[in-house]
Order: sequence, then structure tokens, then C-alpha cells
Amino acid sequence: MTTLHERKNYRAAIMQALYDAAEDNRPGATGAGLHDDLHMPEQDLAAACSYLVGEGLVEVDRTTRNTPATVALTHEGIRHMEAEEEESA
Repeated sequence: MTTLHERKNYRAAIMQALYDAAEDNRPGATGAGLHDDLHMPEQDLAAACSYLVGEGLVEVDRTTRNTPATVALTHEGIRHMEAEEEESA
């Protein structure tokens, strides 16, 4: 069972990976790429993406197995990450 701390870290890692991709003019990432790059269990990736969709921060296209095929930041997600970047500066 994933702890609350782990779930928050997974969500933050996904957001940062997508924000970094957006800065490199890549509109999003594949679910498989996030899984590999972040070393995140598939179920936790799917759960984190579902949470972020619910918050309006990402858009997800899912596979037939209901796992993320592609994940991209929404406009609100970009604004959220920019606000965090400003706070930490």
C-alpha cells in the first residue's frame, strides 16, 4: 500500500517531468516513458494521473487497460508549476 507521502511525491514527480517537457517544447509524455523515467509502479502512475486529472492539472489519454498512454499538462497545470517555481525562487 502506497503511503500519502509517496502518493504526493509521485504526483509532484509527474508534474515536474511534464513541466520540464513543456519547457523543451514537448507537449507531454507517454505513460510508458513516465513509468520508466520515474521508476514508478504502473498502478501508482495511473492513480497519480487520475488524481491530477481531477484537479484539472493534466490531460490523460488512456490505453485499453486504463493505463496512461499519453499525459500532458493543462493550461492550469502550467500555471500551477510556474507559481511553484516563483515561490521557490
